[in-house]
Amino acid sequence: MIPLSLGELAAVVGGRVEGDGAVTVSAPAVLDGRRAEPGGLFVAFTGEHVDGHDFAVQAGRAGAVAVLGSRPTALPTVVVEDAEAALQALAAHVVARLREGLTVLAVTGSRGKTSTKDLLAAVLSSAAPTIATTGSLNNELGVPLTMLRCTEATRFLVLEMGVRRIGDIAELTSLVAPDVGVVLNVGQAHLCHLKSRAAIARAKGELVQGLAPGGTAVLGADDPRVAAMRSLTDRAVLTFGRAEHADVRILDVVLDRLARPSFTLRTAAARATVALPLVGARQALNASAAAAAGLAAGVRLDAAAAALPTVSLSKWRLELRDLAGGATLLDDSFNADPDSARAALDALAAIEGRRRIAVLGQMLELGDGSEAEHRAVGAYAAARADVVLAVGARSLADGAGPRAVALADNAAAVQWLRGRLTVGDVVLVKASRGARLDEVAAALACGPPDGSADRLMDDR
Repeated sequence: MIPLSLGELAAVVGGRVEGDGAVTVSAPAVLDGRRAEPGGLFVAFTGEHVDGHDFAVQAGRAGAVAVLGSRPTALPTVVVEDAEAALQALAAHVVARLREGLTVLAVTGSRGKTSTKDLLAAVLSSAAPTIATTGSLNNELGVPLTMLRCTEATRFLVLEMGVRRIGDIAELTSLVAPDVGVVLNVGQAHLCHLKSRAAIARAKGELVQGLAPGGTAVLGADDPRVAAMRSLTDRAVLTFGRAEHADVRILDVVLDRLARPSFTLRTAAARATVALPLVGARQALNASAAAAAGLAAGVRLDAAAAALPTVSLSKWRLELRDLAGGATLLDDSFNADPDSARAALDALAAIEGRRRIAVLGQMLELGDGSEAEHRAVGAYAAARADVVLAVGARSLADGAGPRAVALADNAAAVQWLRGRLTVGDVVLVKASRGARLDEVAAALACGPPDGSADRLMDDR
């Protein structure tokens, strides 16, 4: 973050200073006081069960020098009526101060946006100092927090933008209009809020409509709803994917024994080969999106291809890990919808192993078609796995038929797996975040002692 005194900060957000207004904030803002850095800003919210203001002292011990909140605290505090609006105003101000030397790129899509964001960060970091969204902090709080990590040295800012409702992305692009906007696909995530894929496409299309003058829309050529977003803008358009007409086209995808893809990226002017350390053929599509966005930002195709294999993915996205005893874990437990579940199951099927076990939990926010979607994914899993563990999801088990084992909860899943995993088994863990199947993956990876399944149950 660029250095700002509390007096300056208060003027930006329309607040008042309680305490020493000469204190200077020089490090990023945080919502968790334990993660504050020396010189940082702690943003305090009053929640239903917890009041963040009560943790100001803890934030100070970690390094925070000031608080942005709705009442005075033990640290020098900028007091505002609405901490969220103030955080957004501060982020917009900081990025506006840096805008002349900063290229802003944003990524959205129903699936693959975090992996694509990570791949794009690798591409851009090879060219110049880059700040990118950490994990999936992609909402009305996460985007401004990422923006506030920028400094005078930052040349590229990569923002992941999520959506639950119409207007969400328009709100985010009002904070900063991206120079490059990437739309990957239109799937079924958040159907319970948006009701139809047409509405999801409308919500995602807000990114294309919110581009800065002279900006570029980077669109998936293989998804008709995304390709149609070309009509939403008069900005330049680049496309990516397998389609013959894609500006950055994927060719010759080959998977190794761990389902890691090698492929060629081709443009009208160049071609380059890529071998990714990531699991699943779909990662080639994400890489083509990152390469296309890199081209829009001035990174040559050969440089992008060289940088893509250096990517470090966010947690719980098709992470491949060896387990004690010779089994392999494919941890994709961060989130799930029917499309991403099928992609994960395809990756499981492509990995060489003795036996493939799919541990699947509920896919949330699917609306009225939830039961049918769970049955369909269960059937898809049964065609690609030897065993389907349906954890707290009866419809998944029904769809998987004879290959299904219905289990009540995560503790039961851990107990079942511990007693049966052998050398050469490959285990996929996949569900929506609310199912917390990362607990199952963590228990398998850490190899906790007997009784840990009970502790998992107690922790919920």
